[in-house]
Amino acid sequence: MKSGKPMDRLVCGDVGFGKTEVALRAAFCAVAGGKQVAVLCPTTLLCEQHFQTFSDRFADWPVKIVELSRFRSAKETTLALKELAEGKVDIVIGTHKLLQKDVKFTRLGLVVIDEEHRFGVRQKEALKALRAEVDVLTLTATPIPRTLGMSLEGLRDFSVIATAPQKRLAIKTFVSKFSDGIIREALLREFKRGGQVYFLHNEVDTIENMREKLTKLLPEARIAVGHGQMNERELERVMRDFTQQRTNLLLCTTIIETGIDNAHANTIIINRADKFGLAQLHQLRGRVGRSHHQAYAYLLTQGGSGEDSGLTKQARQRLEAIQMMDELGAGFYLAMHDLEIRGAGEVLGENQSGEMQEVGFNLFTEMLNRAVASLKQGKEPDLMQPLGIATEINLHTPALLPNDYAPDVHERLTLYKRLANGDSLDDITAMHEELVDRFGELPPQAQSLLDSHRLRLLCKPLGIIKVDATSEQIVLHFEPNPPIEPIRIINLIQKDRNYKLAGQDKLSLKRHSPTLADRVGAVKDLLRQLKP
Repeated sequence: MKSGKPMDRLVCGDVGFGKTEVALRAAFCAVAGGKQVAVLCPTTLLCEQHFQTFSDRFADWPVKIVELSRFRSAKETTLALKELAEGKVDIVIGTHKLLQKDVKFTRLGLVVIDEEHRFGVRQKEALKALRAEVDVLTLTATPIPRTLGMSLEGLRDFSVIATAPQKRLAIKTFVSKFSDGIIREALLREFKRGGQVYFLHNEVDTIENMREKLTKLLPEARIAVGHGQMNERELERVMRDFTQQRTNLLLCTTIIETGIDNAHANTIIINRADKFGLAQLHQLRGRVGRSHHQAYAYLLTQGGSGEDSGLTKQARQRLEAIQMMDELGAGFYLAMHDLEIRGAGEVLGENQSGEMQEVGFNLFTEMLNRAVASLKQGKEPDLMQPLGIATEINLHTPALLPNDYAPDVHERLTLYKRLANGDSLDDITAMHEELVDRFGELPPQAQSLLDSHRLRLLCKPLGIIKVDATSEQIVLHFEPNPPIEPIRIINLIQKDRNYKLAGQDKLSLKRHSPTLADRVGAVKDLLRQLKP
């Protein structure tokens, strides 16, 4: 934040790993520097919780914090907006209300987007458009493919919080068929150790029926119901009662999905878990296990989890993935899995996934890296040649890794790919050392292969697209408008009669070089003379 350029950083940390703590400290830095802070949350419950957290932490400082959500009355909202526009408010925490046109800032310095996978591209860009120099801090456990792709490309800064809080235990996850026995056993186990339970039933129409069923099943449970269609005050009261342990079973919808932090609730039962997405299941499971107690997550389906369960193939895969990835810090791996399945999104467009099957992931990232490198150097990327020039080297001698040197065909293909991706002479030297270390002394064909790659790297900055070196002459083929001063080539031709221009973009040199080493040395000499 102290650097000269605006920050755009993605912080990827698992549920309960302390992303909010990072946001608090960033907000403090911004407020101390005389700037306003906007914190964007996806749900009213999370907004309310952040408001409480920020108010507690900033209680000893002269910082004015307001909340914009449906938990606030119209009068309070109008006053908050007025003070925000006048610059009297330092931190504003809100839901999508923050994105409305009547929200005006005087000196916005930092935007914190919590749970960024719950927002669309358009909403995130709208906040950036408020001011050109605004710092953006994005927090998420499971970033969407577009955000993760851009971070891995280097277009955004990227941090991972991989260390779990002390004494934190991994959540034990079970997938099973819906049964009264399992529910009763899970609830009683939690109640007996003085804990609380979330029971997730994502249908508002039938939630009262489920309440009656649970009351019959467990008369001793103190059940509260919470969902998004309730009155604001009623919902606020239900959540407060649950947080203060007046009730011990919260029957709710996915309204609890993001950011609800209750250390006493350590069992969650998710009904019809096959209906949820991967990130949703991971987020919901993260509502429990936020203290040092062992937490349990039960994913209930209509027909179990086997082949004949009646679930779709994708639903089964999702449940298997969430059950396998139950160790701490699994959110990042789930997001990577998602990126592989759906493909990264558009960098400039609004598509959050896909759009790269046409060229393949590796080629796409290579093209993007080249464009970013060009822009960093202050050059315009050449869209007609997004991959730049590929130099062809022909030394008229076999250049390959022989079968008897590296016998495994997959291993050879991997080595060829790594050599082709080498961007510096140091990379080629490291590969040379690795080959000698793994397979022994290089045969002539492998030596020729490495020399070809070294020459490829030397030719690239000079705009040479082909080198043809025989035992009698060397021919260099240039791209149109190469970055070489013409006077250098003219001087070479005038000084030495062995140099000739063979057409508009070819330079030939007559030179007797019978061995591979002679040929490589001759080409290097020639390139050295052409260098600016």
